Amino acid sequence: MSVSCEGCRDGAEFELPITMAFQPIVDVKERRVFAHEALVRGIDGQGASEILAQVSDSNRYAFDQKCRVKSIEQATDLKLAESDSLLSINFLPNAVYEPRACIRLTLAAALRTGFPVQRIVFEFTEVERMDSTHVLNILRTYHAMGFKTAIDDFGAGYAGLNLLAEYQPDFVKLDMELIRGLDKNSVKRSIVDHTLNMLRELDVIPICEGIETIDEYKALRDLGVDLMQGYLFSKPCVASLPVPIWPDTTFENLRGKM
Repeated sequence: MSVSCEGCRDGAEFELPITMAFQPIVDVKERRVFAHEALVRGIDGQGASEILAQVSDSNRYAFDQKCRVKSIEQATDLKLAESDSLLSINFLPNAVYEPRACIRLTLAAALRTGFPVQRIVFEFTEVERMDSTHVLNILRTYHAMGFKTAIDDFGAGYAGLNLLAEYQPDFVKLDMELIRGLDKNSVKRSIVDHTLNMLRELDVIPICEGIETIDEYKALRDLGVDLMQGYLFSKPCVASLPVPIWPDTTFENLRGKM
């Protein structure tokens, strides 16, 4: 066995107990929850940053696997599999040594719980420089196995367009910094508009995340965006599937009464 596969031992442990919070990705056109993204939390209320600070080279594989399995188990307990919504799971590319070997615990969890593989989305975020060939191998392998794939925080990573030129995932999530205040910033609006048009030409479904205001929402609707995520609709909820607020009804009705 090569040294790079040492992390694939089933006995590896991530000692800190975790749970998952779920945040909806909504289809504002169809007025339905398109997916729920699973986000790691500590069982004593620790946020994601506190948990991620405990991840090291020695336990990265165990942490990544624990998050995957916990996401599927909790989503199943919450009856997500009985809806038509997807489950979106973040993964760490540097925790995947060989895609087909490192996916076995995920597949086992899906089989044990009855969660459909084709309803699982793997989100990839470039948080550090990495071997693009390795990343492409992971994404293509997951796609071939029936999983859906997404590039998260598009516009903030290292590879960005270069990665997209080599592989077109099912979804691309535009980085929230591009979305923040785009209703007041013509440059941001132009960048987002051109990015959306490019993704559509590539047959990649765009998702805009980080929406916090009604004006950001309206600006994105004007640009033809259907899939959105952000505090405007719902904050992440620990161990539960939140019901989103629909801003075109609730917020505007409240505004009309003020």
